[in-house]
Amino acid sequence: GDEDQGHREQEDGPPVGRELPPGGPLHGGVEQWRQFAANRRPIFLLAVALVFVTTAAVGAVAHALVPGLPLAAALALGALVAPPDPVAATAVAGSLGLPRRLVSILEGEGLFNDVTAIVLYHVAIAAVVSGSFSWPEALGEFVLSAVVAVLVGLTLGWLSNKLIGLLGDATLQTGLTLLVPFVSYVIAEELHGSGVLAVLVTALFLAEYVADADDVMGRLAGQTFWQIVDTLVTGIAFGLIGLELVHVFGVAEGRGREMLGWGAAVVGVVVGVRLLWLLPATWLAKKLHRLRDVDEEIPMSWRETVVMWWAGMRGVASVALALAIPFRTEDGTPFPGRDEIVFIAFCVIIATLVLQGLTLPWLVRRLGVRADTDAERALERELAIRAAKAARRRLKEIEEVEELPEEVQERLLRGAYDIGARISPDMVDDERRAAFVERTKRFKAVQRIQRELMSAARHEVLAARSEPGADPEVVDRVLRHLDVRSMR
Repeated sequence: GDEDQGHREQEDGPPVGRELPPGGPLHGGVEQWRQFAANRRPIFLLAVALVFVTTAAVGAVAHALVPGLPLAAALALGALVAPPDPVAATAVAGSLGLPRRLVSILEGEGLFNDVTAIVLYHVAIAAVVSGSFSWPEALGEFVLSAVVAVLVGLTLGWLSNKLIGLLGDATLQTGLTLLVPFVSYVIAEELHGSGVLAVLVTALFLAEYVADADDVMGRLAGQTFWQIVDTLVTGIAFGLIGLELVHVFGVAEGRGREMLGWGAAVVGVVVGVRLLWLLPATWLAKKLHRLRDVDEEIPMSWRETVVMWWAGMRGVASVALALAIPFRTEDGTPFPGRDEIVFIAFCVIIATLVLQGLTLPWLVRRLGVRADTDAERALERELAIRAAKAARRRLKEIEEVEELPEEVQERLLRGAYDIGARISPDMVDDERRAAFVERTKRFKAVQRIQRELMSAARHEVLAARSEPGADPEVVDRVLRHLDVRSMR
């Protein structure tokens, strides 16, 4: 590691157009509040309002088709199939290189349409369970739920921000990010607010104010932890689909053709309403965008609009809401149409995941929707220059107060240049680029040997664990030190 102090980071940065690993809800896995504020109109037009329209359309069709299905129960079905799941779409974006603005729209839609749909779902379910439904009362409950959730979310976000600042250990910080969403959800629900919206507001607040540039361990630990949680939760949710399908098929026995017809009709409504809404909504968003000349992320062509339409697959949120439908109402009678609702919901989930999910890559390639790599590389180069200049400024400040040998100064200055060159090699001239490549080759050789040395050290320490008289706690402490040193 003495070859060059400027080579402490990894040699290869993330490729252009590829997303960094997502973190958890409180570790940067959400859009920044500033980005949400800048894109509030597209988010409202393309996400929040679309959930209302889809819920109403599906509710009307289901109420008309399914015999004996109350309107409130039909609206609950509409709410649970309204929110698309952006996970599959963003996964395709990472492999096919969709424009960043399109990915941002899908991610923002995934955040806010879930919240809207879940609030509508709870209002509809409460109406079925209680046996009464009033539009003014439902609207008032909706508004009150949102206001309470925002207040709770902001309060918990502020308190959590202060507490995270007091915790210096990455393990404690990650543990807190696991507890905070549950606390935010429970408090909001107890105060008759939307627990999901409260969690989202808390996450937005922390994503904006918790960022610490030097908290490397906290970011790495948080991202790794939340990737594991996300994988487990998604796997469990779809595993529950398999378990529930046994019951669903049993319900459909003897009238499977009729129920499949209902499911196909609702699938057609869900897919069709999304297209019929996105076309005029995108046109309106473009018009408002040109009039106000603001930096908003909206589909810039009909091809991007079509990709966004076909990316509306239903997933984990719809599964969870379908499985959460109660079995009985307050008076003890069975929940009206529960089996039919679950069956139709699973038809929508499976149809959109299989049909749209498998054909989305083909559609993206067919339409030729690609990221603007030139713009991304230009931004990457600009950030590389800014990073290198910041490092040089800091080096000059240090040189003014500390006496550094000339050899060390040259090495540190070269390392400051290499910070930018490693991000964007185009920022330096041919001579410096050749010198950087040569230093990189030497460093990689040293790094390879260092990895072998650290591996030998770790094997020796692990072997000491089984020796008589060895203290496992001391062994683990030494091994952790070696692990952290290896990562650095």
